[in-house]
Amino acid sequence: MSDLSLRKAIMEELEFQPQIDAASIGVAVENGVVTLTGHVSSYEQKVCAEHAVKGIKGVRAVAEEIQVRLHKGAGTADDTIASRALSIINWSADVPANAVKVIVQNGWITLEGQVDWQYQKETVEKAVRKLSGVLGVDNRLTLSPRVDIVDIRKRIEDALKRNAEVDAKDIHVRVDGDVVRLDGKVHLWRERKLVERAAWSVPGVTRVEDHLLLA
Repeated sequence: MSDLSLRKAIMEELEFQPQIDAASIGVAVENGVVTLTGHVSSYEQKVCAEHAVKGIKGVRAVAEEIQVRLHKGAGTADDTIASRALSIINWSADVPANAVKVIVQNGWITLEGQVDWQYQKETVEKAVRKLSGVLGVDNRLTLSPRVDIVDIRKRIEDALKRNAEVDAKDIHVRVDGDVVRLDGKVHLWRERKLVERAAWSVPGVTRVEDHLLLA
């Protein structure tokens, strides 16, 4: 696909997504590398735009430079954001009570603490990024070490084979202690993220090094 055709497909996808106001988003493409510029009115829109672009066939990399510009009068005090963030986290059945510390400065939320699973880390971030007044999220949550799993590699490879959207034969998994390294080739950015998620889903994994190539 040519860069011109890819840019057209990206613009159409951004306009298709109902949660994204694409009017102020700029798109530039060079050799499959997409640069997103402009501004949106919420951090959630910024994240959704990036995810939407990564899911398009032909996109090899994304440079995301979109700014969050809140509507006039939509700003929220840091202490209010922090209070709301803690409330929404504490209400979540997926996250242990008092496991997450929230720090808010100038609209930016920093998450600190320790959880057991990668999905819990992702759940917390998704919850707080939707709050009014949030300009960005720095997710510093770490995973508790789990030493009861002895064959991390086999569990990851089995998970990849079960997934109909992943071509497992081109993916190589190496495990060093609690660190997983992924090598090989995938065809879509979405496939790459599915492989990463499979690796993170195994207890005992504390870091995933993604060296997969888009081919």
